[in-house]
Amino acid sequence: MPSHTTPALAQFGFTDGEVQQALARVKVRDVDYADLYFEASRGESVAMEEGLVKRATTSISQGVGVRAIAGEKTGFAYSDELTKKDLELAADAARYIAASPQQSGPVPVAQQGKLNRNLYPIVENDRAVSTEERVALLNLIDAEARLYDPRIKNVMASINMEHKVVLVANHEGRIVGDIQPLARLQITCIAEENGNRQIGSYGGGGRIGFEWFKDEERFKRYAKEAARQAILNLHAVDAPAGVMPVVLGGGWPGILLHEAIGHGLEADFNRRKTSAFSDRIGRRVASELCTIVDDGTIPYRRGSLNMDDEGTPTSRTVLIENGILRGYITDRLNARLMGIPLTGNGRRESYQSVVLPRMTNTFMLAGQDDPQTILRSVKRGLYAVSFGGGQVDITSGKFVFSASEAYLIEDGRVTKPVKGATLIGNGPDVLTKVSRVGHDMQLDEGVGTCGKEGQSVPVGVGLPTILVDELTVGGTQAS
Repeated sequence: MPSHTTPALAQFGFTDGEVQQALARVKVRDVDYADLYFEASRGESVAMEEGLVKRATTSISQGVGVRAIAGEKTGFAYSDELTKKDLELAADAARYIAASPQQSGPVPVAQQGKLNRNLYPIVENDRAVSTEERVALLNLIDAEARLYDPRIKNVMASINMEHKVVLVANHEGRIVGDIQPLARLQITCIAEENGNRQIGSYGGGGRIGFEWFKDEERFKRYAKEAARQAILNLHAVDAPAGVMPVVLGGGWPGILLHEAIGHGLEADFNRRKTSAFSDRIGRRVASELCTIVDDGTIPYRRGSLNMDDEGTPTSRTVLIENGILRGYITDRLNARLMGIPLTGNGRRESYQSVVLPRMTNTFMLAGQDDPQTILRSVKRGLYAVSFGGGQVDITSGKFVFSASEAYLIEDGRVTKPVKGATLIGNGPDVLTKVSRVGHDMQLDEGVGTCGKEGQSVPVGVGLPTILVDELTVGGTQAS
């Protein structure tokens, strides 16, 4: 029977009274908001290459972050030691940074809050999976990938698992906690033929347990997919260059949406008016075919959370509806200063990090078109089904993305695989040029990690098949 026990203060060695005392030290006259973020996490990672275990690590960390918000200013301090004295020192430091004079203010009696949902009910025993079991699975993956094709010469695979217990106490008297599992399996294959070496990568994960990779033999599917991509790239031709129609496939290509659009909808950038979407609520910013949401409530997804790192339940937030900008992604600080709804997107990498408004699972809703009809509508263009790295300028919305799997479209047919294709454009501009949206919306397999201001957090992305009428393709072959 799946279980999920809400963590209590006692797990971190504190009483309600000690937490209230610490909050009282932080919540002084000019401080608008104060909270404590307790965290204890255990991470385990095993990596294999060429059939040999290259790395097996276990990491354990715990600590508390203390925050005081005064106006636009945030005072933040953390302690690696969970003692009453260290908590008081961190509280004093946070208050000092917020530059508030000490003057006792009332702090409500703490009340243990309960989450009325559990989005990732894994079996507790999943935490007890041994290193030997993980290595055994990696060996099966190695064999499966090599079985796909003898040209697969090397297989690299890793399993990363994390078990995190968090608890948030704020000056309003709310104490709420969560147990957050996270697992990811990543596989990279190298194919070689006549001196030509190519790479294929695939993987999956989410807020799940180890057994999830074995269920429905998912690990075999991942291994075959990584091997298939590597073999495919052996015979890829040079990518065309120039402005042309581009069809983006469903699922992982949503990373382009995340980077080129999603970051521009985070509230901090818009409050500072450094986003291409600043002051555009209620205005058309995309084709009427585009509806984009951020949803942290999808069970088992990598970007989902029962609550964000401020203790706010996550939600499903419509960001763009039929092309009209409806809202931003918010944390407490920016929601209060902007006078807009709190969406439950306050996230942090760890207790050592400040809270920022961050995406959870961001995707475009399905449309009406058959994906094959979309492809047949293109005379000559590019069909991109998977991406590697990318860069985006939040202020301008300009982006560059590298396609890791793409094909030519010729006379409405998907023909040769191409290599070296990059997509260059402007996020808001691209959304206005979406002319068809497929009915096949897919979420990614669960491998996304988002970076912002030096912090990494797990996220999900998704996209149906869409047609962008004009997009610059950077390649090595003249179009």
